[in-house]
Amino acid sequence: MIVVGARTRRRVVVDDARAITFMGPTLRVYGTPNMLYDVEMVCRDMLLPMLETGHDSVGAQVRLVHSGPALMGAEVDVEAEITGVDGRRVSFEAVVRTEGAIIGTVAHQRGVVEVARLQARVDEMRARLDAPQSCAD
Repeated sequence: MIVVGARTRRRVVVDDARAITFMGPTLRVYGTPNMLYDVEMVCRDMLLPMLETGHDSVGAQVRLVHSGPALMGAEVDVEAEITGVDGRRVSFEAVVRTEGAIIGTVAHQRGVVEVARLQARVDEMRARLDAPQSCAD
């Protein structure tokens, strides 16, 4: 059962993989795509034990505001809460902080999926892509 109001927190460190590189070595800070990935994984990992066996979730919607930097080596806290359930859609609100300062806020929705059913859809799509194409003359 999905519990509205459930909360979790995870601490991550801004390491080489989480930091941007495109502004040179002196501006290696937490990248926005990496912040989003961390929030998504925190939300997924909180939700997964609440789902029936054979189910998982996929990201469906996100609104992210990245409002401040976190330097290389900084500890970042990702806090998430389940704020609603509408059918197979689960809504989350997340706050990302470093040294107590908010550096990001995220509204996120995940869709609950049956893994075997999703696998069948993906296999069907692959089969269509791999099928020989005929040319009409």
